Amino acid sequence: MTTAYIVDAVRSPVGRRGGALAHIHSADLGAHAIRALVDRSGIDPAAVDDVIMGCTDTIGSQAGNVARTAWLAAGLPEHVPGVTIDRQCGSSQQSVHFAAQAVMSGTNDLVVAGGLQNMSAIPISSAMVVGAEFGFTTPFAESEGWRARYGDQEVSQFRAAEMIAAHWDITREEMERFAYESHRRAIVATDEGRFAREIAPLAGLDADQGPRRDTSLEKMAALATLVDGGRITAAVASQISDASSAVLVASERAIAEHGLTPRARIHHLSVRAADPVWMLTAPIPATMHALERAGMSIDDIDLFEVNEAFASVVLAWMKETGADPAKVNVNGGGIALGHPIGATGTRLMTTLLHELERTGGRYGLQTMCEGGGVANVTIIERL
Repeated sequence: MTTAYIVDAVRSPVGRRGGALAHIHSADLGAHAIRALVDRSGIDPAAVDDVIMGCTDTIGSQAGNVARTAWLAAGLPEHVPGVTIDRQCGSSQQSVHFAAQAVMSGTNDLVVAGGLQNMSAIPISSAMVVGAEFGFTTPFAESEGWRARYGDQEVSQFRAAEMIAAHWDITREEMERFAYESHRRAIVATDEGRFAREIAPLAGLDADQGPRRDTSLEKMAALATLVDGGRITAAVASQISDASSAVLVASERAIAEHGLTPRARIHHLSVRAADPVWMLTAPIPATMHALERAGMSIDDIDLFEVNEAFASVVLAWMKETGADPAKVNVNGGGIALGHPIGATGTRLMTTLLHELERTGGRYGLQTMCEGGGVANVTIIERL
């Protein structure tokens, strides 16, 4: 089995909802990351075997296999195919897994893996709303098989975040301190230019719009909770955002034939699932499974990227895994930087790769909670 290498990784800046990227067509948003990846890597685009892009709510400008449309919108060769995948929040992390698996199996040599999401134009859960025209309003409530297995209980990311906070005894104050630190780290990273190499400016924007320099623990404490009597507020949840990102995955043969310089290799990839009603807990067993399969311990990892869907998710994950908080989301996370769902997986991987290079770390682990109670885990080794 051949090794899968990461040759390059790039992303757009992350635009705030209604911000600088809101009016960019989704295909053009994806095309931007793809074009930047091709230009930066110097690869002949005609040699690419496939384009795999993550995207959710694939209606409107994100419909019709937007991965293929984005490649063509970038002005690249027509003979190169593309496919759009939906693993909810982990869609573009899964695109890297599929790309690496294609390379490792010997069926592909060069694959573009990435993701895109314009959440300003296509609001979250838009695809679910469309079903109401036909009498089905959610993927769950009207399913006889689902109801027979899980009953009529509410299935909601907000409920899941609240359940996690209660189960792991995570207070609102703890979550607000975590959220504040996410903003602080993101601002430091921005000011120190840590993101400069990984961002391809777009629409006059060369930095992420999410980090709030004027936030404070006092402001967070004044917000109403998202659920009556709960602990979760908007301040401790990820931001609705617009962005794209892309990673070039290559085989040993492609590295040699095209004179490429690999920056990392895929050391491990896996995906596990847990209770879909709790929804956001799967990164815990998925991380344990990945480390066991890789023959590693939590202390072998130099940096972690754990998506900040909600502060409670990452705080519970750290409690269970014993990961050093100083190694987790060192440049901030989704609470500060935003969570453009389809693009987040490869945005995290792009940031992880660049930070490993900046700090001289060897291993980086990425995981994220995903709708349906699923979680991908990728461990990369910097070269």
